[in-house]
Amino acid sequence: MQFLLENYRLFLSEIIHYLKISSTKQTPGSLLLFFVISLMRKIKVVWVIYSMLFALFPFLASGQILHPAKWSTAVSSQNIKVGDEIDLIFKADIDKNWYLYSSDFDASCGPMVTAYNFKADKSYALVGGIKPINPILKHDEVFGCDVKIFKKQGEFRQKIKILSTNLKIEGDIEYQVCTDIDGSCIPSNEDFAFTNLKVTGAPVQQSAADEPSLPQSTKETPIPTTDVNKPIELTKDAVGPILEEALVKNERKQESFFGFFILAFLAGLAALLTPCVFPMIPMTVSFFTTGKSKALALFYGASIVLIYTLIGALLAPLMGPETANHLSTEWIPNLIFFTVFIIFGLSFLGLFEITLPGTFINKVDQQAEKGGFVGVFFMAFTLVLVSFSCTGPLVGSILVSSAGGEFLKPIVGMFGFSLAFAIPFTLFAIFPGIMKSLPKSGGWLNSVKVVLGFLEIALAFKFLSIADQAFHWHILDREINIAIWIVIGSLIGIYLLKGLRLPGDTGKDAEDKRVGIPRLMLAIINFTFVVYLIPGMWGAPLKALAGYLPPLSTHDFDLISVNRKDTPNEICEPPKYADFLHLPHGLNGYFDYKQALACAREQHKPLFIDFTGHGCTNCREMEAVVWSDPQVLQRLKNDFVVVALYVDDKTELPEADWYTSSYDNKVKKTIGKQNADLQIDKLKNNAQPFYVLVGEDERVLVSPYSFDRSPEKFVKFLEKGKSKYKDLYK
Repeated sequence: MQFLLENYRLFLSEIIHYLKISSTKQTPGSLLLFFVISLMRKIKVVWVIYSMLFALFPFLASGQILHPAKWSTAVSSQNIKVGDEIDLIFKADIDKNWYLYSSDFDASCGPMVTAYNFKADKSYALVGGIKPINPILKHDEVFGCDVKIFKKQGEFRQKIKILSTNLKIEGDIEYQVCTDIDGSCIPSNEDFAFTNLKVTGAPVQQSAADEPSLPQSTKETPIPTTDVNKPIELTKDAVGPILEEALVKNERKQESFFGFFILAFLAGLAALLTPCVFPMIPMTVSFFTTGKSKALALFYGASIVLIYTLIGALLAPLMGPETANHLSTEWIPNLIFFTVFIIFGLSFLGLFEITLPGTFINKVDQQAEKGGFVGVFFMAFTLVLVSFSCTGPLVGSILVSSAGGEFLKPIVGMFGFSLAFAIPFTLFAIFPGIMKSLPKSGGWLNSVKVVLGFLEIALAFKFLSIADQAFHWHILDREINIAIWIVIGSLIGIYLLKGLRLPGDTGKDAEDKRVGIPRLMLAIINFTFVVYLIPGMWGAPLKALAGYLPPLSTHDFDLISVNRKDTPNEICEPPKYADFLHLPHGLNGYFDYKQALACAREQHKPLFIDFTGHGCTNCREMEAVVWSDPQVLQRLKNDFVVVALYVDDKTELPEADWYTSSYDNKVKKTIGKQNADLQIDKLKNNAQPFYVLVGEDERVLVSPYSFDRSPEKFVKFLEKGKSKYKDLYK
């Protein structure tokens, strides 16, 4: 009866999987074949019948036969002697958009685990089981359980002991590859053989007790377990073994690239409305209306895009992930960025102009007179150089904003900026008639430039704030930052209403005190923003700006906290570093992993790890938008022990606490360096925010959670972790 019940459940799971993929473009025959084969695999029907299905019914599966995984083998050593232990290495190159199931998750969950069947031979013996190398943790929505997979490339290793010079290693691999694109899954079988392995030495004489059991197989390798009651010393050299296994790779979301592209595109449109660029549109168009081909006009626009994108490509190596933490948190780069933004802003306000040497511009302009495609390219180059006094601050701002991002970010930024910058020149050159609808140049162009200058100065304080938080200077706390923005916003509104004149405001437009409707609407929007900021001076969360302001914990006078009536959650002992590190929303918790883990074990609660940073915009946004939700905050207070691990804090620890990382062989001296090393070395992830739920034996309970503004999803994440914890420890 137990056998029937077990297979009835498996039958239902296959039905669910079948329904998931039934909407794809596969033929009914191929779906039926997959269903029958997968079901027979689950109920352990012999492989003979499995093979007969492929032999007798090939007509069921139409179309191209897919082989998304290509296997190769190798050994860890070529100098092999009898008695040695070596690793057999199995590698799978996995096609794009496909993934391979690993071997180290519960086989009864549903998906087919990768299994290795070794043909018995007296020339070798298996040592332990098959070991997958750094699989990715994934939650399978169909089967409702956590599995482990490989993407792009998978690697497994099997240790063996050599017993004879006549080494003969053969077997096969049972595995399954799937794709999330249409839900398709392909179970497969691959033979392997290690040939031409030269072994030296005399054969090992084994007793009967030492003979390997037959058949030799790694199928359904059990998941390692740990004695829950045994305390684990969390030092750099002895992190809990379960945590060591639970390697998770968090693929960076491409939404950040798209958002940055849109931001850069808008900056390119803003650059068109500056005094040094807008008047050049008709001048440029007149050149292409004198008998020039439309192909030259297209090439002109493409040249602008190429020049700016090349700038991004040349600077990309300096902006890559290796320098991310340094550029985003070190005080020297952030003070440099702050100074650069202030200089750009003052330039836009009219204090001075940033220009390139005139001789260089003249030489480039001479090349533009050659005509043809070469001349058009240098004509585009001349436009880039001549407009530098207005575009330079915007381009510089984009490049500074991309610092500490992925390698492609400055390239994406420059492409977005130049695309917006080039489109009008190209369109008006091809269709000169529509240029008549453009407004005439005038004082309004300088107004655009002045407003951009104020915005540059406001944004400059973001960089100073990051350095201030990382080093705990307390010179730019939250209310100071908000006050600066209120003043700058008020000045922008007054300027738009013509209550303020700056050096560049000359001519009839400056003398005319009448305010146009567009300026009036912009002033209304700006003053609305200022009014929104004012409650922030007394502790209002200002959720829309959460990622760009220092945390509420830096606020000197927070009425929200003063009037909070809820009881703070209990912790075990006073947390280390609580004099300068804080949790939001009145939460009590820790800032040291070992201390927090000890408390979680004492209270018998799962540990909520928050990998965060002072300079992490998305971390502040998650705290303001998601953590503040009553359903989330209630669970964090009552059901978990919370630890915030700042990866960019510059506080140096006592020398006795320093250690050399096994990841990069560098000495980790600060709180931030040690927390970042823990995340990178043990979880194979360096992005923040990154939330991990851990059990008493340091087992990662569910798939970690990254940036997502949905409180509902975060609640589900917490509930899954609680449920898993109860299953394991209670």
